[in-house]
Amino acid sequence: MDKLRRVLSGGEENEEVGLTSQMMDGTTLSFGTRVKWFVICFAGGVLCSILGTALLFLPKAGVNLFAVFYTLGNIAAISSTCFLMGPFKQLKRMFEPTRLIATIMMLLFLVLTLCAVFWWGKKGLAIIFCILQFLAMTWFRGRWLSPWQGEKVGKK
Repeated sequence: MDKLRRVLSGGEENEEVGLTSQMMDGTTLSFGTRVKWFVICFAGGVLCSILGTALLFLPKAGVNLFAVFYTLGNIAAISSTCFLMGPFKQLKRMFEPTRLIATIMMLLFLVLTLCAVFWWGKKGLAIIFCILQFLAMTWFRGRWLSPWQGEKVGKK
């Protein structure tokens, strides 16, 4: 119906622009939906981290489950902000010069934790990488606050 109105009123000058805007409208979320999915994803990440901590005390596979769930929880918590600002903007901001080292360290320890569990089979190393992952995530989140506030986290 809108297309018929535009044709009749002479408003259909550039159909490609209309198609592009329709595509963008179809792939964007409302602010309320973004906030809801942010909360769901972040809460899921926190729940995974807490579940991983609880599973740490299982006799045989406790350390492995802890490392996996803790890492998945951190990935979900980081991914949750994609709903607020969009994935491309988040990646762009993550790799800004002020956050680059913190981002690399955080991603490195996420990967090393999973490698220690699945490929190397070293439980002690997985625990060490989880501790380093926690420290890297703290530094990463401190850098995420703002460039000048994040510098305060790394310095005394």
